[in-house]
Amino acid sequence: MNEEALLTELIAMLPSPTYIVISIVFGVIGLMCFQAGRKVNKPRLKWGGLALMFYPYLIGNDTRLLILVGLALCALLYFWRKS
Repeated sequence: MNEEALLTELIAMLPSPTYIVISIVFGVIGLMCFQAGRKVNKPRLKWGGLALMFYPYLIGNDTRLLILVGLALCALLYFWRKS
């Protein structure tokens, strides 16, 4: 395999800029939920925030799946915030 083909394959494996930005946005939301849950001693909010921060590491390069799981976790945290 020549170097050009190898470089092309390596670049194709990188996540898109959209994926990176969305990961950062959900990570910041997760950090805010984690801090709020720790401050008011709500374990569900705290652990949900941690899940929101670290779930992008478990998802491949699929941006649509990243958005769907992130929105589902945000909705779950929204309903858990009062309980």
